[in-house]
Amino acid sequence: MLSCRPDSSSSPFRLVAGLRRGHRVGNQSMRLCREVRGSTMPPPFQDWNRRLADAVESIGSPGFPAALQAALLLIAPFEMMNGFRYAPDGRAHDLHNPPDLVDRGIIVDQYLAGAYVLDPFYDAVRGNDAKSLIVMQDLAPDHFRQSEYYRVHYAATTIRDEIGFVLDLGSGHVGVLSISRLGTNPLFRRRQIEQFGDVAELISRLAERHWRSMGPPAPSSETLPSAAIAHPQLTPREREIVALILKGHSSLSIGAVLSLSPETVKVHRRHIYAKLKISSQGQLFRLFLAGQSAAA
Repeated sequence: MLSCRPDSSSSPFRLVAGLRRGHRVGNQSMRLCREVRGSTMPPPFQDWNRRLADAVESIGSPGFPAALQAALLLIAPFEMMNGFRYAPDGRAHDLHNPPDLVDRGIIVDQYLAGAYVLDPFYDAVRGNDAKSLIVMQDLAPDHFRQSEYYRVHYAATTIRDEIGFVLDLGSGHVGVLSISRLGTNPLFRRRQIEQFGDVAELISRLAERHWRSMGPPAPSSETLPSAAIAHPQLTPREREIVALILKGHSSLSIGAVLSLSPETVKVHRRHIYAKLKISSQGQLFRLFLAGQSAAA
C-alpha cells in the first residue's frame, strides 16, 4: 500500500496563487495557475492525495502519464513532461513522448538518432550511483549553454530548464522522466527542486511500476552512437577532447577532466580543427550529426 504523509513541521509543498499564464505544448494549452513565491502555504493535502491515488489507479494504462503529471503540477508549474529509456548497451529508446509534442523532430527523433550521447542526463544515469532526482542546473558542464547541442536541442525548442526522475526499469535498463520549463518561464528555484526531491523516490517507484509493465524494447543491431568523431587522423586523446567539447566543456573543464593544462587543451583543439578542416564548434557538431546518420 502506498501512502504519502507531509511533515507537519516542514511541508515540501509551498505554493501561492499567482497570475495565470498560458503556454502551448503540442495541441493543448496549459494554464499555469500558480507562481511559487517561497510561501509556506501548502496546497490542500486532500488534492495531493487524490491526484496521487489517480496515478496509482492508472498504472499500466494510457492515462498514467497525465495522472502523474497532474500530481506533480501541484508542487510547481512546468510545461512539458517526457522521458527516455536507456538500454544496458547504451542505446536510447522512447519512454514517454506524446505524439503531438511540438518540435518532436528535434526533441525525440534527432535525440534518438544519436544526440542523446551528449545529454548530461544520459551521462548521469550511466553509472550505478544515480539518485532518484537529477537536475540540469547541477549536471550541465560549465559551457553547456554555449554548446551547439544546447543551441539545437534546448534553445531551438525553448526548453529552459529540466529536472529528471530516475527510473530502474529492470534488467539493466534505466529511464529518465523529465519535467521541463519552456519559453520565458523562470528556471526552477532551489526550493522547488528540493520539493521535487522530497517526493522523488515515491514518483520514481510509481513510474517504474507503470513502465516495467510495458516490457523492454527489442534489441537493435545498429551501430552504437558515440560522442567521439571517428576520423582516422584523430588520436584517442583528441577524440576524448572532441566528445567533451560537444558536451559543453570549456578548455579549463576539459583540462580538469583529463588532467591537462588549459593551454595543452587549446593546442589539441587547434590540431583537431585543422585535421577536420573546420573552424567552429557549429561545424564540429554538424560532423557529429553526420556521423550519427551514417552509422544508423
